[in-house]
Amino acid sequence: MSIINIQEKFKLFQDHWSPKKVGELNNQQILLAKLKGEFVFHKHDNEDELFMVVKETLDIELRDKTVTLKEGEFYIVPKGVEHKPIAKEEVHVVLFEPLSIKHTGDVIADITVETYESI
Repeated sequence: MSIINIQEKFKLFQDHWSPKKVGELNNQQILLAKLKGEFVFHKHDNEDELFMVVKETLDIELRDKTVTLKEGEFYIVPKGVEHKPIAKEEVHVVLFEPLSIKHTGDVIADITVETYESI
């Protein structure tokens, strides 16, 4: 294993809502993603999902409230909870997710990614 520089990895891609795999540990994957605009409401029945903001501000809309994350903050969406990430500006996030998780959970959409590209 080598040292991973997150900022250098973010420079390798431009697309939004298409996470890139940068590592794996203990049946978890570490993903980097650039987000802009609105995602879709979805849930993961069997997996928690961690969003850590590296750049800008991310809103995570839940059915009963909105969680706002600033740079350096993270939030864990519990399994089974519907959520919709919203990025008013381009946001850079690190995601920690089980290897088994599906990108858009229980929803199939135009933005659904079946396999994450490794960078």
